[in-house]
Parts: sequence; C-alpha cells; structure tokens
Amino acid sequence: MAVEKIFVKEGIKQADIEEFLKKKFEKADYSHTEISRTPLGTRIIVYAHKPGLVIGRSGRRVNEITEEIKEKFGFENPLVDVKEVENPFMDVNIIARRIAKALERGINYKKVANYYLEKVIESGAVGIQIILAGKISGVERSRMQKFKAGFVAHSGGYAEQLVDKGFTQVIVRAGTIGIKVKIMKKMPKEVEMKEVEIKAEEAELKQHNQS
Repeated sequence: MAVEKIFVKEGIKQADIEEFLKKKFEKADYSHTEISRTPLGTRIIVYAHKPGLVIGRSGRRVNEITEEIKEKFGFENPLVDVKEVENPFMDVNIIARRIAKALERGINYKKVANYYLEKVIESGAVGIQIILAGKISGVERSRMQKFKAGFVAHSGGYAEQLVDKGFTQVIVRAGTIGIKVKIMKKMPKEVEMKEVEIKAEEAELKQHNQS
C-alpha cells in the first residue's frame, strides 16, 4: 500500500474514533483525543473536563470503552488514558460544543457568544473569536456572525503556533449552524517586549515632563 493511502486510512480511522468518543463522553465535557503508537500498543489519550464520567466506578467504564475500541477499530492492544481539562473556558472544543448545546435549547445566539467571550478573557486568554454560520436567527437565508474579544492572530506563524481552533455543528429547527472557536492563550514574546518598551518610554516621557 502506498504511503499516501496509509496516511489517508489512518486519518479516517482517527476521525472515526474521535466521533465515536465524542458521542460516548458528551456528558463528560469531552474535548478531544490524541492517538500515538508505542512498543506496547496504541495509546489513546482522552481529554475531558469531567474525567470521572469517562473512567467510571473502579475504572469499569474506561475498560468497557477500551474493549469497544479494540473490536470496532481493530486495535490489538489499545491503551486508553484519561486526562482532565482543568479549565473548560480555555478549551476550544468544549466551548464550541457548549455553544452548540445552548443554541439547541433555543438560547439567543448573541447572549451565548458574548457570555463565552467574557468567560474566556476572565480565564486569562489574550483573545477569543467565535464565528457562527448558518440559520443563526431563524431566518430563511443563511448568514455569518463574528464575535471577538481581545487579540487573536489570523495568519502567519502566530496563528499556527499560538491559536487553538475548534469546530462543531448543531442542527436547530431553522437548519444547520456551524460554530468555529479560536482562542489565543499567550501573547507573542516579541509583542510583549514591544509593550514593555512602549511603557518604559511613556514612563520616561512622563518623568521628563514633570521635571
């Protein structure tokens, strides 16, 4: 089998596992899954805000899921580990799915988006952008609405290295809505240094004017 086909096949399998676990652990505030090969088998790390709901009493549920993954996806020795997402307001996948659930319940999209803008900035993020696209206000024509707080890089190295991206969809009565979330957790060091220089110059100028 060609290398390209192997990568495509593995990519499809990983996407299928992601979808499978997302449905299984929806109530656990599931974020995402990382899959890696080890000498002992395939290591699958499940990230969720409520890991206890993933693990289950005495590890029973995670053992059941391990067996399901083994049978459904053909892994000989899957090793399932669970890690906690300590702050759900800094996780793009959890936020995207929480927004989806709120829209599904009929909560106003502007109220939902502005709530998460505030919570993410309060949690220490540099910036957040939320994009809703589709039948967001019950009208016949689809449209897109952007919400933003703080600073978020959209291109170049900063966007690739410092911005987390999450996406999901939800079906409401009017139709389908796509939800994209971007969070920039840290400011680039170059920008931080520039801000320090500007503040130092402002302080020096102020001191000069007072003397």
